[in-house]
Amino acid sequence: MATASNTRTTPQKMHPMASILFGSRWLQLPLYLGLIVAQGVYVFHFMVELVHLVQKVPDMHEADIMLIVLGLIDVVMISNLLIMVIVGGYETFVSRLNLKGHPDEPDWLSHVNANLLKVKLATAIIGISSIHLLKTFINAPNLDDKTMLWQTVIHMAFVLSAVSIAWIDRLMTHAEDKH
Repeated sequence: MATASNTRTTPQKMHPMASILFGSRWLQLPLYLGLIVAQGVYVFHFMVELVHLVQKVPDMHEADIMLIVLGLIDVVMISNLLIMVIVGGYETFVSRLNLKGHPDEPDWLSHVNANLLKVKLATAIIGISSIHLLKTFINAPNLDDKTMLWQTVIHMAFVLSAVSIAWIDRLMTHAEDKH
Protein backbone atom coordinates (compact mmCIF):
# COMPACT_ATOMS: atom_id res chain seq x y z
CA MET A 1 0.00 0.00 0.00
CA ALA A 2 1.58 3.26 -1.14
CA THR A 3 1.23 6.47 0.79
CA ALA A 4 1.05 9.95 -0.65
CA SER A 5 4.52 10.76 0.66
CA ASN A 6 6.29 8.03 -1.29
CA THR A 7 4.16 7.95 -4.42
CA ARG A 8 5.78 9.60 -7.40
CA THR A 9 3.92 10.85 -10.37
CA THR A 10 5.53 10.35 -13.72
CA PRO A 11 5.81 13.44 -15.85
CA GLN A 12 3.51 13.62 -18.80
CA LYS A 13 5.02 13.39 -22.23
CA MET A 14 5.50 16.94 -23.43
CA HIS A 15 5.15 18.20 -26.96
CA PRO A 16 8.65 18.62 -28.51
CA MET A 17 8.28 22.40 -28.77
CA ALA A 18 7.16 22.61 -25.12
CA SER A 19 10.20 20.50 -24.16
CA ILE A 20 12.53 22.86 -26.01
CA LEU A 21 10.93 25.96 -24.51
CA PHE A 22 10.91 24.53 -20.99
CA GLY A 23 14.46 23.20 -21.36
CA SER A 24 15.72 26.59 -22.54
CA ARG A 25 15.77 27.72 -18.91
CA TRP A 26 19.05 25.80 -18.58
CA LEU A 27 20.68 28.39 -20.85
CA GLN A 28 20.77 30.58 -17.75
CA LEU A 29 23.15 28.18 -15.98
CA PRO A 30 26.32 29.73 -17.52
CA LEU A 31 25.06 33.14 -16.40
CA TYR A 32 24.76 31.99 -12.79
CA LEU A 33 28.15 30.29 -12.99
CA GLY A 34 29.59 33.57 -14.28
CA LEU A 35 28.11 35.36 -11.28
CA ILE A 36 29.86 32.84 -9.03
CA VAL A 37 33.14 33.82 -10.73
CA ALA A 38 32.23 37.49 -10.13
CA GLN A 39 31.67 36.59 -6.47
CA GLY A 40 35.22 35.20 -6.38
CA VAL A 41 36.50 38.48 -7.85
CA TYR A 42 34.76 40.40 -5.08
CA VAL A 43 36.27 38.11 -2.43
CA PHE A 44 39.72 38.79 -3.91
CA HIS A 45 39.03 42.55 -4.01
CA PHE A 46 37.86 42.47 -0.39
CA MET A 47 41.03 40.70 0.73
CA VAL A 48 43.25 43.16 -1.17
CA GLU A 49 41.47 46.13 0.44
CA LEU A 50 41.61 44.51 3.89
CA VAL A 51 45.35 43.93 3.60
CA HIS A 52 45.75 47.53 2.38
CA LEU A 53 43.83 48.78 5.42
CA VAL A 54 45.86 46.73 7.91
CA GLN A 55 49.20 47.72 6.35
CA LYS A 56 48.42 51.45 6.14
CA VAL A 57 46.44 51.95 9.37
CA PRO A 58 49.28 53.58 11.39
CA ASP A 59 49.62 56.34 8.78
CA MET A 60 45.91 56.89 8.10
CA HIS A 61 43.42 59.48 9.33
CA GLU A 62 40.11 58.34 10.78
CA ALA A 63 38.16 59.54 7.72
CA ASP A 64 40.43 57.49 5.42
CA ILE A 65 39.94 54.39 7.59
CA MET A 66 36.19 54.96 7.54
CA LEU A 67 36.18 55.27 3.73
CA ILE A 68 38.07 51.99 3.34
CA VAL A 69 35.82 50.23 5.87
CA LEU A 70 32.75 51.54 4.03
CA GLY A 71 34.30 50.19 0.84
CA LEU A 72 34.63 46.78 2.53
CA ILE A 73 31.00 46.94 3.66
CA ASP A 74 30.05 47.86 0.10
CA VAL A 75 31.84 44.78 -1.23
CA VAL A 76 30.03 42.58 1.31
CA MET A 77 26.67 44.07 0.36
CA ILE A 78 27.34 43.55 -3.34
CA SER A 79 28.40 40.00 -2.53
CA ASN A 80 25.11 39.47 -0.66
CA LEU A 81 23.28 40.83 -3.69
CA LEU A 82 25.13 38.35 -5.89
CA ILE A 83 24.13 35.46 -3.61
CA MET A 84 20.48 36.52 -3.73
CA VAL A 85 20.58 36.65 -7.52
CA ILE A 86 22.51 33.40 -7.91
CA VAL A 87 20.58 31.26 -5.43
CA GLY A 88 17.18 32.94 -5.72
CA GLY A 89 17.33 33.27 -9.49
CA TYR A 90 18.44 29.68 -10.01
CA GLU A 91 15.73 28.42 -7.64
CA THR A 92 13.06 30.57 -9.27
CA PHE A 93 13.91 30.30 -12.94
CA VAL A 94 16.04 27.19 -13.53
CA SER A 95 15.58 24.33 -11.07
CA ARG A 96 14.78 23.59 -7.44
CA LEU A 97 17.77 23.25 -5.14
CA ASN A 98 15.96 20.78 -2.83
CA LEU A 99 17.41 22.24 0.36
CA LYS A 100 14.42 21.40 2.61
CA GLY A 101 15.76 20.49 6.01
CA HIS A 102 19.32 21.62 5.25
CA PRO A 103 20.60 23.51 8.31
CA ASP A 104 22.05 26.32 6.15
CA GLU A 105 18.96 26.93 4.00
CA PRO A 106 18.27 30.69 3.98
CA ASP A 107 14.84 31.53 5.46
CA TRP A 108 13.85 33.63 2.45
CA LEU A 109 14.55 30.81 -0.02
CA SER A 110 11.56 28.73 1.08
CA HIS A 111 9.12 31.35 -0.25
CA VAL A 112 11.13 33.03 -2.98
CA ASN A 113 9.41 34.05 -6.19
CA ALA A 114 10.20 36.56 -8.90
CA ASN A 115 8.40 39.42 -7.13
CA LEU A 116 10.00 38.78 -3.74
CA LEU A 117 13.39 38.53 -5.44
CA LYS A 118 12.82 41.94 -7.08
CA VAL A 119 11.92 43.52 -3.74
CA LYS A 120 14.96 41.98 -2.01
CA LEU A 121 17.25 43.12 -4.84
CA ALA A 122 15.82 46.64 -4.79
CA THR A 123 16.35 46.80 -1.03
CA ALA A 124 19.92 45.56 -1.40
CA ILE A 125 20.59 48.17 -4.08
CA ILE A 126 19.32 50.88 -1.72
CA GLY A 127 21.74 49.62 0.93
CA ILE A 128 24.64 49.69 -1.52
CA SER A 129 23.64 53.15 -2.72
CA SER A 130 23.41 54.32 0.91
CA ILE A 131 27.00 53.21 1.51
CA HIS A 132 28.15 55.07 -1.61
CA LEU A 133 26.25 58.17 -0.52
CA LEU A 134 27.76 57.99 2.97
CA LYS A 135 31.23 57.71 1.41
CA THR A 136 30.41 60.77 -0.70
CA PHE A 137 29.36 62.80 2.32
CA ILE A 138 32.44 61.77 4.28
CA ASN A 139 34.57 62.77 1.31
CA ALA A 140 32.51 65.96 0.70
CA PRO A 141 35.41 68.42 1.11
CA ASN A 142 37.08 66.80 -1.91
CA LEU A 143 33.97 66.82 -4.13
CA ASP A 144 31.92 69.48 -5.85
CA ASP A 145 28.28 70.16 -5.01
CA LYS A 146 27.09 68.88 -8.38
CA THR A 147 28.52 65.39 -7.71
CA MET A 148 26.89 65.23 -4.29
CA LEU A 149 23.56 66.46 -5.67
CA TRP A 150 23.49 63.88 -8.47
CA GLN A 151 24.43 61.02 -6.16
CA THR A 152 21.61 62.04 -3.80
CA VAL A 153 19.14 62.25 -6.70
CA ILE A 154 20.21 58.83 -7.97
CA HIS A 155 19.89 57.37 -4.46
CA MET A 156 16.37 58.80 -4.12
CA ALA A 157 15.49 57.30 -7.51
CA PHE A 158 16.58 53.90 -6.16
CA VAL A 159 14.45 54.43 -3.04
CA LEU A 160 11.41 55.44 -5.12
CA SER A 161 11.92 52.45 -7.41
CA ALA A 162 12.13 50.04 -4.47
CA VAL A 163 9.02 51.49 -2.84
CA SER A 164 7.19 51.22 -6.18
CA ILE A 165 8.27 47.62 -6.69
CA ALA A 166 7.24 46.68 -3.13
CA TRP A 167 3.90 48.47 -3.54
CA ILE A 168 3.18 46.73 -6.85
CA ASP A 169 4.15 43.38 -5.30
CA ARG A 170 1.79 44.03 -2.41
CA LEU A 171 -1.04 44.96 -4.80
CA MET A 172 -0.44 41.84 -6.87
CA THR A 173 -0.25 39.58 -3.81
CA HIS A 174 -3.41 41.15 -2.38
CA ALA A 175 -5.21 40.68 -5.74
CA GLU A 176 -4.10 37.01 -5.89
CA ASP A 177 -5.36 36.42 -2.35
CA LYS A 178 -8.84 37.62 -3.39
CA HIS A 179 -9.02 35.08 -6.23
